[in-house]
Amino acid sequence: MVTLKGEHIYLRALEPEDLDFVYDIENDTSLWELSDTQTPYSRFLIKQYLENAQQDIFEAKQLRLAICDKNDNTIGLIDVFDFNIKNKRAGIGILIKSESERYKGYGKEALELLVNYCFSTLHLHQVYANISERNLPSLKLFEGNGFKKIGLKKDWSFDGNQYTNEYILQRIND
Repeated sequence: MVTLKGEHIYLRALEPEDLDFVYDIENDTSLWELSDTQTPYSRFLIKQYLENAQQDIFEAKQLRLAICDKNDNTIGLIDVFDFNIKNKRAGIGILIKSESERYKGYGKEALELLVNYCFSTLHLHQVYANISERNLPSLKLFEGNGFKKIGLKKDWSFDGNQYTNEYILQRIND
């Protein structure tokens, strides 16, 4: 059974050909709030990142995968970060790039595939996500996949005008 292939999408390792896609996402200032980014990335840095992206998760402590549709179009990215083998936990983040590709179930399917991979292949005990209280679609996505709100970080993120609270959601592998 291939754990990273679903009915409508599949997850794959990043390739050098993903340079423009990753560059556009990392430099889209409207998305910086999601990743706490504050400065743009150069093509050179992203090219170096892609060249090193094949590093084993046990060494890099993170894994970024491309979300692709049936026609092999890259539509988003899904990440495992803060991979902690001792405590068997990791964070998860997801982004579907284009508004036109959102709300089609791709994020739901990608999250299900990645959580299954984390539990069955990486043998993690738990996964978690940090989501702004204003990001209602992401909260709905993660809660629909069995994640539970376990805490609220008050005034956690500052967008230049106001502070925003952030939920931490957790799913334990039963």
